[in-house]
Amino acid sequence: MCEIFCFNSDKPKQVNQCLECFYNHSDEHPHGWGLANMQPDDSIINKEPVKASCSEHLKNILSSPVVGKNVFAHIRLATVGEIISPNCHPFIEADDNNRSWMLIHNGTVFHYPELDKYVEKENGDTDSERILLYIIDKVNEFEHSKGAPSTIKERFNLLTNIVADLACGNKLNLMIYDGDLTYIHSNMKDSLYYLNNDDGFLIASTPLDDDENWQPVELNKLFGLIDGNIIFESEEHDNEFFFTDEHLKWFEESMKENNLGDGNE
Repeated sequence: MCEIFCFNSDKPKQVNQCLECFYNHSDEHPHGWGLANMQPDDSIINKEPVKASCSEHLKNILSSPVVGKNVFAHIRLATVGEIISPNCHPFIEADDNNRSWMLIHNGTVFHYPELDKYVEKENGDTDSERILLYIIDKVNEFEHSKGAPSTIKERFNLLTNIVADLACGNKLNLMIYDGDLTYIHSNMKDSLYYLNNDDGFLIASTPLDDDENWQPVELNKLFGLIDGNIIFESEEHDNEFFFTDEHLKWFEESMKENNLGDGNE
């Protein structure tokens, strides 16, 4: 599995302290790190297939202020895919209307045949990248049928249905950004938390400090954020994920196939 982080606000803020707390978890998630500072004209994406705490590149980045309104971070514990740069999050892809989409994922897709065709199309070999390619194809289909770009609300409604379906039998903690809207989804208990304060929204796999106001993200819903506010909230779906012994066996076999050792990666 992995850990994910998002900062969403109405004004650019410095987030170095939050990022440092987040990346301190990399001893348990050593297979890569990523950082995305999404800006209208010049998004900055950095990622490496090395442990965050050992990365000189990340150290250099954090030695200067990291300032943004929409900042995302990821640390990877590989279960699907090799430990290579193309498998590090975030994943970035453009749709047919040149809108850039970014996705980071904490979870595993155990079964969803619609993703299989993207194995030959993706740059790496992760289920997470396939999710993004699938979403973009669905957005393109909708916009081609409409004959015009989608509205923010139309995209939210479309992703609500896609994510609810993808969540059936799969762990799907997602953070997605489409240039306007930040999408947040969790379907496993106690695996994603948020803190809403004067600075904006912080969302992370585990609370980043001792603030008592951290709360679990409500399960089985898609949330849409802009400028530190929830502007869309979906209905609740029924596809909560529960970890079983069968999933553990699957992880062990997958790690063995990918030479990832005994689970201490």
